Amino acid sequence: MHRISVLLSLITVATLLIATPVIGYRPWPHLKPNSSDLMFGGSKKYEGSSEFVHMRYHMGPVLTANITIHPIWYGRWQKSQKKIIREFINSISAVNAKHPSVAGWWKTVQLYTDQTGANISRTVLLGEEKNDRFYSHGKSLTRLSIQSVIKSAVTAKTKPLPLNPKSGLYLLLTSDDVYVQDFCGQVCGFHYFTFPSIVGYTLPYAWVGNSAKLCPGICAYPFAVPEYMPGLKPMKSPNGDVGVDGMISVIGHEVAELATNPLVNAWYAGQDPVAPVEIADLCEGIYGTGGGGSYTGQLLNDRDGATYNMNGIRRRYLVQWVWNHIVNYCTGPNALDQ
Repeated sequence: MHRISVLLSLITVATLLIATPVIGYRPWPHLKPNSSDLMFGGSKKYEGSSEFVHMRYHMGPVLTANITIHPIWYGRWQKSQKKIIREFINSISAVNAKHPSVAGWWKTVQLYTDQTGANISRTVLLGEEKNDRFYSHGKSLTRLSIQSVIKSAVTAKTKPLPLNPKSGLYLLLTSDDVYVQDFCGQVCGFHYFTFPSIVGYTLPYAWVGNSAKLCPGICAYPFAVPEYMPGLKPMKSPNGDVGVDGMISVIGHEVAELATNPLVNAWYAGQDPVAPVEIADLCEGIYGTGGGGSYTGQLLNDRDGATYNMNGIRRRYLVQWVWNHIVNYCTGPNALDQ
């Protein structure tokens, strides 16, 4: 009887993983709508294309309590790389940062509410971290084994990550020598929630990979360009690390969607709850005013010629805009009309 129940549990998990795709980030130039009612014409993503988009609330929970992000560093990471990412996370609540700021970008996310009218929390904290430098589950991860990595982090014998199902986000970051299922070809990052049958708890999580060695032209654009676009020059990254600077926008994308749709039953557009179009999906590839299609929008350059669109506490970042359901278009802190 025990063997049968275990087998049925495994079959159920396998079925969920096959039938329920995790919510993935597909960067420019692979812009694809997830639903037939979101066709905007040739380039599909326009800053002002509002009439076809119907962002709706589906009554599920959103993150209204103080949000704590727990990074899991999988593989080998340099201290300098960790600093870039940590400071980005800390910048989300840094309201005194120079305009345009990461905190200003988060204000759009804060506009979303739950069924009581409570807004997404303005407070995003960097929580306890976990290092998995010896590749506990190998250098090629599936979506199933990603959940096992998270399980290892929260059940470790020494310094396990705290369990925080209501306001904790578990951010699995893989180094540039780790391949993850569908990486580069379909996604650069994705989010979902863990299955109790694997992890023991339902925990919102995201995965983002460093594409520096595998596909920088896809996942670190515009700091690298695809090989099939000869003549197009990459932009200079603001922190001197193409792979990690490319990750920042993907991390922002996934954290914004985890806050507004942690269990995939809250804020999304489209008719298909299995493949929802979320607040960052609608603005993929848009980083400034006029952005859409293959144009990033108007950006900023520092004295060294590096490209960015918002300020953190001490660093600068390039982060995609997110959908503002109040005005019905993509917005960001560097918009020229603000």
